[in-house]
Amino acid sequence: MDKAVNNKVGMADVSFNVEGMTCASCVARVEKALKAVPGVEMASVNLATEKATVRAEAAVGMDVLTGAVKKAGYEVPDEEVSLAISGMTCASCVTRVEKALKKVPGVTSASVNLATEKAQVRSTGVAVEALIAAIQKAGYEATLHTTEPPETPPRSALPGWWPVALSSALSLPLITPMLALPFGVNWMLPGWLQLLLATPVQFWLGARFYKAGWKALLARSGNMDLLVAIGTSAAYGLSVYLLFAHGNHGEMQHLYFESSAVVITLVLLGKWLETRAKQQTVAALRALGSLRVTTAIVRRDGTDIAVPTAQVRVGDLVIVRPGDRVPVDGTVLEGTSHLDESLLTGESLPVAKAAGDPVTGGAVNADGLLVVEATAVGGATMLSQIIKLVEDAQAVKAPIQRLVDKVSAVFVPVVLLISVVTLVGWGLLTGDWQQALLNAVAVQVIACPCALGLATPTSIMAGTGVAAKYGILIKDAEALEVAHAVTAVAFDKTGTLTEGKPAVVALESPNRSERELLEHAWAVQQYSDHPLAKAVAAAASERGIALQAAADARALPGRGVQAQLAGVTVYLGNKRLMQELGAPIAAMEERAGAHESAGRTVSWLAVSTETGIKVEGILAFGDTLKSTAKLAVARLADMGVTSVMLTGDNPGSAKAVAAAVGIREFRAEVLPADKAHVIADLRKDGRQVAMVGDGINDAPALAAADVGIAMSTGTDVAMHTAGITLMRGDPALVAAAIDVSKKTYRKIQQNLFWAFIYNLVGIPLAAFGVLNPVIAGAAMAFSSVSVVSNALLLRRWKPQPETNRERRDHW
Repeated sequence: MDKAVNNKVGMADVSFNVEGMTCASCVARVEKALKAVPGVEMASVNLATEKATVRAEAAVGMDVLTGAVKKAGYEVPDEEVSLAISGMTCASCVTRVEKALKKVPGVTSASVNLATEKAQVRSTGVAVEALIAAIQKAGYEATLHTTEPPETPPRSALPGWWPVALSSALSLPLITPMLALPFGVNWMLPGWLQLLLATPVQFWLGARFYKAGWKALLARSGNMDLLVAIGTSAAYGLSVYLLFAHGNHGEMQHLYFESSAVVITLVLLGKWLETRAKQQTVAALRALGSLRVTTAIVRRDGTDIAVPTAQVRVGDLVIVRPGDRVPVDGTVLEGTSHLDESLLTGESLPVAKAAGDPVTGGAVNADGLLVVEATAVGGATMLSQIIKLVEDAQAVKAPIQRLVDKVSAVFVPVVLLISVVTLVGWGLLTGDWQQALLNAVAVQVIACPCALGLATPTSIMAGTGVAAKYGILIKDAEALEVAHAVTAVAFDKTGTLTEGKPAVVALESPNRSERELLEHAWAVQQYSDHPLAKAVAAAASERGIALQAAADARALPGRGVQAQLAGVTVYLGNKRLMQELGAPIAAMEERAGAHESAGRTVSWLAVSTETGIKVEGILAFGDTLKSTAKLAVARLADMGVTSVMLTGDNPGSAKAVAAAVGIREFRAEVLPADKAHVIADLRKDGRQVAMVGDGINDAPALAAADVGIAMSTGTDVAMHTAGITLMRGDPALVAAAIDVSKKTYRKIQQNLFWAFIYNLVGIPLAAFGVLNPVIAGAAMAFSSVSVVSNALLLRRWKPQPETNRERRDHW
């Protein structure tokens, strides 16, 4: 939305997109609807640009205008913007930024992530400048986030730890006397020297706390920096007062410069360790980003030239040399090789590629030279889409974070109130206002809004990152959170549990061997592109059968094929063809019927003899099970998850497949349109249901399930609908996806528990005088570091490997 204040006082011009208009009548209808809104002075709609421009009173909200358009029968599309935000330090900052964004007219939702320092904003045509201005008004800086993956931060002239090191060096002499007291050493630095050491720590190295705290005050809010600034300033100010008020009277009072300096040092140390740990959580994203190729070799006019990858266009011929990464998605036109796709799919073994095979940008070409026709470039490549999926998942908050947001919204004001009560209470009850002030400072310093803000997003980042490493793409935090509670998984049969393509599963003949039957079948249909012909060719090749020469090969539409083999006419086709030829089928009809009852397709092989047509045998084609289908079901059962199979096959065929993979519950003869209803029925039983599918007809069921899991070997529609995408067509990854979800959710729970415990235990202890500011500062710094470090333990997660016994079971 473009919004500008009009010359007339209180008027503003607003522009936004409108979808669904097809003609001038639509334009007139939208304009009429907008002009009918009270407060609208002018409305103009452009059909070519599909944009509406409205002049209205500033009080007219964007929601009112969009409501009028929708009521007229048209749509105002939402836009999603990602912003990089700097200056946030704790959960309170997150809450403040979200509130500022949601106040912008036209913003429908805003989600801010402390760990990634990004905001995901959905709005109806709001200009990016308006969003950035709102964030700046709240006291932070923001820029439009690019789609490029995060890079390793550039090295500066000074290392990032230098403020911590310098602050430690200045604070060490201040704290040494306190450390020496338990050993009977009673020694103290002169007061003026303490002042000289503490002042640069307080106002130079600690300047960041004053700046951020001041911005929070201007925005009428609070954050961790404000607590640290107020607490350390109180300790520093008390020390200065005691130094000048009593230092000249010969009685050296104990000063508290060490408290203010050491607290700042510890907080700086905690923030530095936290920053380092957060950088590790996006390591998986950086690894994916490193797969991007900047230069490609393109063949143009017969010459191979190197060009920037951004200049490669769909249809270009790209040369991929041995050892190079594939720069774009494409199809192999020439050459054979093996590609290492491990960082894309998690598949550790190189994948063979030949003419006609698809290749994915980012894969490493192991040996042969390949000529690839580009089919997707730039942001359309699978690698770019993977990076965006992972980025989006790490940027969006999990539902459990809502509790944290509610707490953090009132956290800092409550802590400041407790601090004031502590100060007044201790002062009135004991009369020792110095101790009262120190206890109040300890309350402010031990408060840990950082740990609360980091508990969930760091776990989400680590979990989604390590899952992507093994070929499991989790699109959003909600899918990750929901998947941990899944109690039932509904598998679509074709293409998910099975290969989704026909294969020869049986060869039967009254007088010929299986090898002879397959040899004749291959020869007679060697020129056919039919899927069954390809299945025969694959089966013959596996058995090392040589291809016989055939003559006068002809297709018989809807019935089969025929050809001359060594002067004999051979037919291969369906039962209808046999009946047309007058071939006797009674001897094989019972066996053919058994195969058909099991859901298989039967082809009949017959030859022409002097006495007529003779049936030589039948070939049964079925969809073969994936090698890990049985393993996937067994692993889900071990996790307490029930597997259900959905298929359009008849009950007999469905029962056979279900039994083969170990599934007890199945639904047969399910039409594609009815899959979503089946999912709804499963959910009625109180189950948390995941749906696994790969086709367009699975999309409604994927959307209807609590969490949808799509195979990347399927259609784009399925992948866009699902919350989780498996980069390999391996059903065993379903159990791995649920497992990583469970591990991540457990980390979230652990982190939130410790974040709350730190505050619930630490703040009362500080208020009752049990903790001094130095110990409180150390506890506060440790809380954030421990939360992030605990989340990083997820990086050690790996999918469960196959055991030798499991391999034998599904062979």
